[in-house]
Amino acid sequence: MSARSAELLGHPKGLAFLFTTEMWERFSYYGMRALLVLYMVDHLLAPERAQRVIGLAALKRALEFLFGPLAPQPFASQIYGLYTGFVYLTPILGGLIADRWLGRRYTVILGAALMMAGHFMMASEGLFLLALVTLALGNGAFKPNIVTQVGGLYRQEDPRRDRAFSIFYVGINVGGFFAPLVSGTIGETLGWHYGFASAGVGMAIGLAIYLLGLPSLPMETAPAPVAERAQTRDDGRALLGLLLLAPPAILFWAAYEQQGNTIALWAERFMNRHVDLLFWRGEIPVTWFQSVNPLMIFLFTPLLVALWARLAAAGREPSTIVKLSLGCFCLGLSYLILAFAAETRGEGLSSWLWLAAYFALLTLGELCFSPITLSLVSRLAPPRSRSMAMGAWFLTMFAGNFLGGWLGGFWSSLSGAGFFALIAGAAVAAGAMIELARRFRFDLIPD
Repeated sequence: MSARSAELLGHPKGLAFLFTTEMWERFSYYGMRALLVLYMVDHLLAPERAQRVIGLAALKRALEFLFGPLAPQPFASQIYGLYTGFVYLTPILGGLIADRWLGRRYTVILGAALMMAGHFMMASEGLFLLALVTLALGNGAFKPNIVTQVGGLYRQEDPRRDRAFSIFYVGINVGGFFAPLVSGTIGETLGWHYGFASAGVGMAIGLAIYLLGLPSLPMETAPAPVAERAQTRDDGRALLGLLLLAPPAILFWAAYEQQGNTIALWAERFMNRHVDLLFWRGEIPVTWFQSVNPLMIFLFTPLLVALWARLAAAGREPSTIVKLSLGCFCLGLSYLILAFAAETRGEGLSSWLWLAAYFALLTLGELCFSPITLSLVSRLAPPRSRSMAMGAWFLTMFAGNFLGGWLGGFWSSLSGAGFFALIAGAAVAAGAMIELARRFRFDLIPD
């Protein structure tokens, strides 16, 4: 049921609270993520420190049993992939808890509290893995339920619904933009643990805002008995269509998530980060590059929305599924640019402008892919199990991040050009799979 609350700038007031809550949650997530691989490679995985981390030796033995001996960098990439992967596995559990027991509001509150605790636990080296587990569980409770509350503010036929998801997506990227600049800078200058603590403060602010906005959020509906949740034939066809999109989505996220993993290592070791702007000269901190993608989201979103509107007026707007394949091909091209930069750099360092071009294409690919899939799931999922369906869709991000962590392990064994070409191939393969689905089962994905 939609919340009939006062409006703000043409949208329900609750959207502003959800936007701001998500902004601070993403600040905490991306602030910690910007530091994670660098923290492990440059600090935590040194032998004298690694032995103090609870469970780390057992995890390394398990991963080496599966993948063979792991040096610090591949081990760090595997941990990064496991963490970011489980961040997107746990939402199916959070959706189940909300749909059947706690409701979306209480599950969001539980998730925010767990994430706040997890960020502060990162201040202790010994609790590193336990902190990551706590963060993943908290995200699982938080993520699917705040997204579905956005849709709950509107009736199904409300034309503002898709625009609301675009606004909400900007909130994600506001937090993502400032997080590396704040938490990353604090972590690199004052100390790793101060950077992680700043992420915890951000999550605490987000929780406070959510609690303040509760009266403006969608009303809860009583969880339905399992027997009453039978899907109609149309529900089944819609879910089958989403299932067809799952494999390419996995490949998309495996390529996309390299920006917080191997791209950070590329920027640190093989890129000339010196800038001379006449009024300021210096070296760009590595973590600041994690803000480029969110910044470009701000710049590109209104332009892309205006382009779609203009094409729609002329009857030429691409279909939903064509936008998805276009997003994959843009992502693949972004890594081909880095492959060219790596191949031509010789013994010197590459210009940071190559990385700017990479982020521009990656952002266009993301805008053609990510918000559209969220809108599809929110629109097509059966109403009484919408949180669980959203959580199930996040499984594609789990698998993609896990695959991305495994692919990141090849960073040390391949040339830079070879590695980036490999990642580009994964993204292009995703686009080709979507095109095949469009040609043969287009009717399963309604526009």
